Amino acid sequence: MESLVKFVQDEFVAKKDLPEFNTGDTITVFYEIREGDKVRTQFFKGVVIQIKGTGLTKTFTIRKMSGTFGIERIFPINLPSIQKIEVNKKGKVRRSRIYYFRKLRGKKARIKEIKD
Repeated sequence: MESLVKFVQDEFVAKKDLPEFNTGDTITVFYEIREGDKVRTQFFKGVVIQIKGTGLTKTFTIRKMSGTFGIERIFPINLPSIQKIEVNKKGKVRRSRIYYFRKLRGKKARIKEIKD
């Protein structure tokens, strides 16, 4: 059964060429919004707090601060409306899922940057 699912994913699901990113990185996701017959591009810039799943079913969660409110959005890696992903900063974190980041405010909510 598992091999059948893998076969269908390999044959019929289009793979996207996206950059490599990890938890703690600050990324910008550009995606299409359809409103009736109009299509526009919107972006969501924030810190990756988790990457979940494997292969084509992988999802990632991004958290951004809008004023004093934290907004999280989950994107499937193979979402057809994603146009591109830009990696703005590489972050250094010790965990693969940084849920503790939700409770941090101000200067404590900074992630150390890795210089390339």
